Amino acid sequence: MADQDVEWRVDRDPVAYEPAVAAMEERAAAVSAGTARELVWLLEHPPVYTAGTSADAADLLAPRFPVIATGRGGKHTYHGPGQRVGYLVLDLGRRGRDVRCFVHGLERWLADTLERLGVDAYAVPGRVGLWTWAGGAEAKVGAIGVRVKRWVTLHGFSVNLSPNLSHFGGIVPCGLAEYPVTSLAALGLDVSSETFDAALALGLPAFLDTLACTAQIEA
Repeated sequence: MADQDVEWRVDRDPVAYEPAVAAMEERAAAVSAGTARELVWLLEHPPVYTAGTSADAADLLAPRFPVIATGRGGKHTYHGPGQRVGYLVLDLGRRGRDVRCFVHGLERWLADTLERLGVDAYAVPGRVGLWTWAGGAEAKVGAIGVRVKRWVTLHGFSVNLSPNLSHFGGIVPCGLAEYPVTSLAALGLDVSSETFDAALALGLPAFLDTLACTAQIEA
């Protein structure tokens, strides 16, 4: 990676949700203490529903899989095979201290990655995540849910490569009942996790540069 302070970690085998979150939180504490490098961690989870800090119980329609409360922002979401999850443990304390800049930078990074893979994806003000047109309607192809503690980021994003989309039917994804969920496979694209990871890695240096936007403006 271009930034030697950031570890790029990839897990090819599924990682259970709760142990992954525990490892992420431990790493965030170490980054905050200055005893560990920042981290971008790419992985996949076994099927699970997670409930963010603003989750509404009414959005849990049919709990076919374990439901786990989590500290990230947002409502209910689904993680499972065929979905690429990215956990970002970054020190905003030295990267501009601008949470809005971080979220917008993350949206741009994912949109640029998906463009490299043939998907016209974009962010929509007021609707966190990545969107595209599928079957004549706007559909969500990627979710974002983050937390910042002592200026260190936790959680991150998920992008639907080829998950079983029916699994999203047990919840109202992100509390947005009026919008469907799609995937790269549903859009006719066969993209492996390895291909996605490589496309994402190409944009990492530019993403990290955007995190200091406040500092650049003030300078």
